[in-house]
This record gives sequence, C-alpha cells and structure tokens, in this order.
Amino acid sequence: MKSVDVYWSFRSPYSYLAGPDMLEVQEKFDVQVNLRIVLPIAVRSPDVLFTEAGIVRVKYIMLDWHRRADFLGMPHVAVMPVPDPIVQDLETFKIADDQPYIFRLSHLGVEAQRRGKGVEFAREISHLIFAGTENWNKGEHLAEATSRAGLDLASMDEAITDGNHTEEITANQAGLEAAGHWGVPTFVFEGEPFFGQDRADTLMWRLDQQGLRKS
Repeated sequence: MKSVDVYWSFRSPYSYLAGPDMLEVQEKFDVQVNLRIVLPIAVRSPDVLFTEAGIVRVKYIMLDWHRRADFLGMPHVAVMPVPDPIVQDLETFKIADDQPYIFRLSHLGVEAQRRGKGVEFAREISHLIFAGTENWNKGEHLAEATSRAGLDLASMDEAITDGNHTEEITANQAGLEAAGHWGVPTFVFEGEPFFGQDRADTLMWRLDQQGLRKS
C-alpha cells in the first residue's frame, strides 16, 4: 500500500485545521496515512522568531488561522490555547526554559502512530487544545480525548517514559527537510510535498491521478 506522511506539530493551529483533512485522506483513498510528529519551530529553531521576518510571520499567523477556522466552520480559541502547548511570552516571543507540555504531547503523538492511531489521536488532541477547552491539560480531558481516538492514555504515558520517541522526532524533522520543506502541516506523497492545510485538496487531486480513490 502506498503512504502519505503528514509532518505535524501540536503547537501549530494550521495542523489543527488539517485534522479533518488527514481523516478524509485516510477514509477516501487507498493509502496509509502516517503521522510524523515534529517539534514546533519555536523549539526547533527559536532564533528564527527573533528576526524581523519571523515576527512578521507570527503576527500574520495569529491573524490568519482564526480567519481560516471561521472559513472552514471549525471552532477555535480567541487568541491561543490556555495553556499554550509552548510556554512563551507572545509579547516578547521569549520561550521559557521549562516546557511541561510540548514534549509530552509530541512523544504521545509518536506513540499513537506506533499503535496505529496517529491521525485519530492528533485530531482529537488538537481539537481539545485549539477548539477552546481551557485547562485542557487538567482533569480527564486528555484521557477522554485519547479514548475517543481508540487509545489508552495511561499505557501511552508509561510507554514514553523509557522509549526512543525523541530519536523518532529527530528523524521526522530530518524527513521534513529532506522532503523540501520546514513548516507544518506538510503532506508528502512519493517524495512530493504539499505544504499547508489549504493544500490538502491538491494532494487529493494527486491521489486521484494515481487512481487511489476507494470505490
């Protein structure tokens, strides 16, 4: 079976917006959709944010992703999730040394893919975070979202304690660069990258060209 790799981040609002697209590709086409978790650029390349171009990019994203969510009819938070998956001052762009959320989320995403439910997990957790659930990290929110994806949070947390999930994330980041891009979400089919949530339809057009639509 042919495959589509989706390079994806738990801090990216555009990755959240791509959740339904990932599921649609998986449901409508005879391909294996693989979730390839990467760390947010704020962690991978924090210096990028402190350039003039980086600041302009962030300000545009803060405007555009809400507009795009409205266009798609998807619920969204007013500014950024509470808590933000990356602990960062959005005025100064300074990134905190202590990051209690993003590494756990990223490792869980890798584990979900290993268990065959990467796309489902990414969709449920990103919806929890970006659709407006305050304090998504507390109580049973994460456990219930994980259950909706067909997985068990407690066993996944146990698995990531001693696993090699960091190494897989590093490999995914190298894979994204090798595919010719740096941002998320990026869909890759047979070496061809399709960057952005709004390019999922172009990907599906390509899959149609290959005769991969399910009958």
